[in-house]
Amino acid sequence: MLVFVDESGDPGFKIARGSSEVFVIAMAIFHDLTEAQSASSLVRDAMIRNRVKPEWKFSKSSFDAKDDFFSSISEVDFFCRAIVVKKEIIRSDLLKKNPRKFYNFFTRLMCSHDGDILQNAKVVIDGSGDRRFKQELQSYMRKELPSGTIKKIEFKDSRKDPLVQLADMCAGAIARSYDGDKKESGRWRSMLSRSGHLHDVWDFK
Repeated sequence: MLVFVDESGDPGFKIARGSSEVFVIAMAIFHDLTEAQSASSLVRDAMIRNRVKPEWKFSKSSFDAKDDFFSSISEVDFFCRAIVVKKEIIRSDLLKKNPRKFYNFFTRLMCSHDGDILQNAKVVIDGSGDRRFKQELQSYMRKELPSGTIKKIEFKDSRKDPLVQLADMCAGAIARSYDGDKKESGRWRSMLSRSGHLHDVWDFK
């Protein structure tokens, strides 16, 4: 089992200064290596068609590029699970003041709220964080998750891994659906749903 993880939004709480109101972490899950390789090729092909450089980022992609991206992966056998955190409901000062602990806590919750799907999974996470962050997250996940859930955790540069980019696009599509002020807010989440890829979105409460 291969699992690719990325987020939309940020762990900050200075909403008035530009922090996101919603934080989303998404997993793109593959049971089959061949399907993962197929998805990777399709993501790269869509990047070339749409002249996307250096990587797919939902927040930086045009409407047409997003449409093409989600259409191109519609037949691939994978599914997405996500957790959505509306920051206004968070009361813990620890989570509010420590971005690392915030990220670690909700990543662990997402992986534990998995419907018993994750088994000996290889998990690939965007490797943009510093070394200490990576070590803390690895230690936290192995300590807090049930034995047998995760076999291996890797950190990869999202610019070099199309499937981490896939997770970014899924997270972005879900996050966008919570912003009713933006045009076509639910468009790409609906595309994920219609293709059968969106299995569970957990609104944290």
